[in-house]
Amino acid sequence: MYKIYITRRIPQPGIDLLKKQKGFDVKVSPHDRVLAKKELIKNAAGVDALLPLLTDKIDGEVMDGIGKQLKIIGNYAVGFDNIDLKAAKERGIMVSNTPGPEITRSVAEHTVALILACAKRIVEADKYTRHKKYKGWAPMLFLGTNLYGKTLGIVGLGAIGREVAKMMSAFEMKVLYYDVKRAEDFEKQFNAKFVGIPELLKNSDFVTLHVPLMPQTRHLINAKTLGMMKKTAFVVNTARGPVIEEKALLKALKAKKIAGAALDVFENEPAIDTDLTDKLELRAMDSVVLTPHIASAAIETRSTMAEIAARNIIAALSGKTPPNLVKS
Repeated sequence: MYKIYITRRIPQPGIDLLKKQKGFDVKVSPHDRVLAKKELIKNAAGVDALLPLLTDKIDGEVMDGIGKQLKIIGNYAVGFDNIDLKAAKERGIMVSNTPGPEITRSVAEHTVALILACAKRIVEADKYTRHKKYKGWAPMLFLGTNLYGKTLGIVGLGAIGREVAKMMSAFEMKVLYYDVKRAEDFEKQFNAKFVGIPELLKNSDFVTLHVPLMPQTRHLINAKTLGMMKKTAFVVNTARGPVIEEKALLKALKAKKIAGAALDVFENEPAIDTDLTDKLELRAMDSVVLTPHIASAAIETRSTMAEIAARNIIAALSGKTPPNLVKS
């Protein structure tokens, strides 16, 4: 009998897939919240497979607390910065994630929605209208900006970055991109130009971030790099919160060094504006669009992710290599 523990309820298709397997004992946390480390260890002790979410920090202490029988950590996320890969490797524990075209499209669609919300001042205008301030058409009311002819700067050309470029091509924008590797096929397809980060920031009207969280990308957007951007530019983040130094972003927005920002992720999630000594708040700024880490929040996508996580666990417990094994 293999024991599997899921740290929080996920879409039912993934749970059902695991429960249909003979010899699988599946338990799901009844709490709709992030478990404290002690809770997680206590509830998952003795299991053969752990299915955590990106909000669960799985380090060596957690792994040891669960026990030596733990064979796989089937992360319910594309990213895996919440898992100590080195500790897992040392203990012979497999780690898997849930990439796929569904999540790529969902995150790309959300990114495009945020770009449009910034350009057309959608959130600000919606708030204005709901508060009964609208008195009639006016020539200078909520002037935004068009996307046609503007420059889109893509930082990180993985699957999501490419999909964003594909979707945004309908607006006939110029495309600059930066990645650790040059992609000549992408350049030909979208008439894009490969540049360094300083040049990208200097010339882009919309900067969209699609890099994984690593030591090299933490605070990639900071006071210095924000200072390279146009005063009319916007920065959009659907990657990981710490890629942007939140305090520096707030100061740049307040000083009008850039025009605005759209954030789906935050440096100290779920907190926003943590440790900001000047007491200014991103939440109070009309030039900022905020969403609660929902870029992949589509029924189809989240259900598929659940099934992928389940299949990774089934493969591992069957003595096979998980389809989405993370290489450490």
